[in-house]
Amino acid sequence: MALIRWDPLREIERLEPFRELDRWDPLREMDTLQRRMNRLFERIIPTDGGERGGITFIPAAELEETDDAFKLRLELPGLEAKDVNVEVTPEAVSITGERKSETTTEKEGYTRSEFRYGKFQRIIPLPSLVQHEQVQAEYKDGILRLNLPKAEPEKQKAFKVNLG
Repeated sequence: MALIRWDPLREIERLEPFRELDRWDPLREMDTLQRRMNRLFERIIPTDGGERGGITFIPAAELEETDDAFKLRLELPGLEAKDVNVEVTPEAVSITGERKSETTTEKEGYTRSEFRYGKFQRIIPLPSLVQHEQVQAEYKDGILRLNLPKAEPEKQKAFKVNLG
């Protein structure tokens, strides 16, 4: 067996391909994930109050089922009935609208607003079919109330099949 003298330069050359590898840093990975999630939410719900063509807020909703109907309530504070569009199909309810910004200027001091302005859309799927032609709506004090009568279940009919 021959003895080889240890040469640090040869050792560095041998490890050269591994220099490109970075050590895994879980905190850096979490920071990257957080920045990506922030960008995603900023696209969906802008926080700067500017108009970006995206959805700026989503109204809260409550859906209650009774024996003969569904009762849907949505919070739409600060909106007038003319700013809200409601469309009902047998399977879902779609509510769209726009909360318009009221611009105020102060010469002394500043104005801070945390209100969300702009367009919104909410589509609520229904657990069963409704009679969409007979929906009743009421809008009062910023609350939209919809009474959605359930559709009658189709009668199960038995058909005789001829075998030949």
